[in-house]
Amino acid sequence: MPPSREPHPDSPVPRTPLSPTVITLGVVALLNDIGGDLVNPLLPAFVASVGAGPEALGLIEGAADAAMSLLQLFSGYLADRLGRLKLMTVAGYSVAAIVRPLLALTTAWWQILVIRLADRTGKGVRTAPRDALVAAATAEDVRGRAYGFHRAMDNAGAAVGPAAAFLMIRGGLSMRTAFAWTALPGGLALLTLLLGVRETPAKTAPAERFALGLPRSRTYRRFLFAVFIFALGSSSDAFLLWRAREVGIPLEFAPLLWMVSTMVRALTNTWGGGLSDRLGRRLPLLAGWSVYAVSYLGFAFATRWWQIWILFAFYGVYFGLTEGTQSALIVDLVDEQWRGRALGAYNTVVGLAALPASLLFGAVYQNFGARAAFTMGSALAAVAALTLPRRL
Repeated sequence: MPPSREPHPDSPVPRTPLSPTVITLGVVALLNDIGGDLVNPLLPAFVASVGAGPEALGLIEGAADAAMSLLQLFSGYLADRLGRLKLMTVAGYSVAAIVRPLLALTTAWWQILVIRLADRTGKGVRTAPRDALVAAATAEDVRGRAYGFHRAMDNAGAAVGPAAAFLMIRGGLSMRTAFAWTALPGGLALLTLLLGVRETPAKTAPAERFALGLPRSRTYRRFLFAVFIFALGSSSDAFLLWRAREVGIPLEFAPLLWMVSTMVRALTNTWGGGLSDRLGRRLPLLAGWSVYAVSYLGFAFATRWWQIWILFAFYGVYFGLTEGTQSALIVDLVDEQWRGRALGAYNTVVGLAALPASLLFGAVYQNFGARAAFTMGSALAAVAALTLPRRL
């Protein structure tokens, strides 16, 4: 196992260029998330339009995220064993591109659940092999920046998608028509992936590549435990939009709220990942979890529309500091032949917590109100920070 990373405050900003594979995968993420995040800001209102409430929304998003993440450990195992990283990545993006436009045909909340489950299944298949592709194409000294760049492109798409949704709804199109248009960016993402990414054939795999279970690294396992605690308080972001509607922000502005958050994420992702290359992974991670805790407290006590706008922007900084950092940290902590399983297990842990987290959050929200639910999420983030290993 590689040694733990030590902070290097005086290190210069890494200047190693990102590889063409990393850049192309970033473009694929951009296009895919234009479609995915055209849907996300409209989903709470769409669920409400078919007669369902916060508990149904919690079930839909929690079950979808759980199904996605449960697949990732198996997907990571296959990625390590088969070495067919591009093939698995293409398969995952294909599923999402096909099923996402079918939301336009739904008339009941359980149909939305089925489609969201299929969409997230595609993500479960592709994430571990795609992240392993990024690791294989990236120099160690810019690993955080590479993952940060990928997340920045992903979040840039997540900003364009809500903007498109806002223009469509403002222009008089229905939510169903907006969902049908997701077929276009999904198809372009697949085409870019097929034509633009060339995978280096895997070398003969050592015996450890076929082993089941988690990597032996104690630090990696302790990190997963801290992530699980954090994820128990990390409900679906759809509840933030539900809260915004309660405070008085009209439906048509929900995509813009989402766009503000994702723009902040995109602007801070590469910086946050690069910061972890220079200072070590632990400090940006702790800072990001602290931002999350403060943001949730803000949502708990917000009473004015302008507070919600500020909170959505501030919440985006959490992602900028943590998304690239966490992926790079996982790759740091394990040997190369364990990368797929380590990345998959991380996402599986997050997913195992997703369903109970969203169901609990939705139940507390419905029975005790927003203040209790968001305060609970903030408290769990603080507890998770206390359990984070000291040497990362």
